[in-house]
Amino acid sequence: NGNGPVAISKDLDMSKRVLSIQSHVVSGYVGNKAAAFPLQLLGFDVDVINSVQFSNHTGYGSWEGEVLQGDMLLKLVDGMDKNGLLTDETGHILTGYIGSESFLRAVVTIVRQMKAANPQVRYVCDPVLGDTGRFYVPQQLLKVYIDEVIPLADVLTPNQFEVEQLTGVRIDSIDDVQRACCILHNFGVPSVLITSIVFPTNAQQSQDSMGIFASKRFHGIETESYEDEQRILYVPKLPGQFTGTGDIVAALWLALTANSSVSSLGQKLEQLAGTMNAIVARTYQASLEKLQKQGISSLEEPKDETARKKIVRSREMQLVQSASDILNPPISFKATKIIKR
Repeated sequence: NGNGPVAISKDLDMSKRVLSIQSHVVSGYVGNKAAAFPLQLLGFDVDVINSVQFSNHTGYGSWEGEVLQGDMLLKLVDGMDKNGLLTDETGHILTGYIGSESFLRAVVTIVRQMKAANPQVRYVCDPVLGDTGRFYVPQQLLKVYIDEVIPLADVLTPNQFEVEQLTGVRIDSIDDVQRACCILHNFGVPSVLITSIVFPTNAQQSQDSMGIFASKRFHGIETESYEDEQRILYVPKLPGQFTGTGDIVAALWLALTANSSVSSLGQKLEQLAGTMNAIVARTYQASLEKLQKQGISSLEEPKDETARKKIVRSREMQLVQSASDILNPPISFKATKIIKR
């Protein structure tokens, strides 16, 4: 381990409480189930609002449960506010998957209200729209994100598909990534983390790896000048679909960036990548062992729906088992500084 344990910031009590508005599953690790544990482990109190309560994540193909409506979200937050549980205490807001326009607008209302009461509150937004070329959410949410949500965000953690949708820039090279980040910074977001970049075959990376890109904009004092600091890092891409990785990444990045004095942007990225690689590698290994015992090959097309569900089940994140990697990130990858073009 190169950088020692992640520093648990004790400097501001206020900075230790997170309001996390995401989905909830009874079984498995996505949304709040994926975000709350790492944050609590790293010393943050987490106030959890579940945008949905489902039996399991939707990758299984069937699920039961219910969806929280926007008006109910506002009521819950109002109840907290009346008891002094909101603005005095909360240092961070974290949002992930949001499935309806009314709920997204309610989130905007809450973020505005909390920032008006305390301008120091940081909003970490994972703008979940979709992945690998398809939307998971109604497409009209895209416009609400661009016009209303993103200008409020302090930290944005999109994947490659989401960045392309939000900026209109198709990402084929590092230049494209820089251009897309510049657009997001110009929307008013100081810090952008693109969680998974796969360039076309001939580009900078091997086919079985993916890039994680961090960009932070620093403004000059009393001038229009600014400077963007950027780092990229490549991690191995393991075969299979691992649901919930983006939710864990956003939570870890919230924790790593909560205290700007602790480590450099490159070190933060290396810590994030080390922890995530350890969690996914452990999950992948556990999945292979479970499936082997059941006589199922994860490489072939599953022969029936039961086998497919067993594969999905086997790939639930090994989050609790990875507690030590969350507290002491193994430094396995090197972040490279990107020079401004």
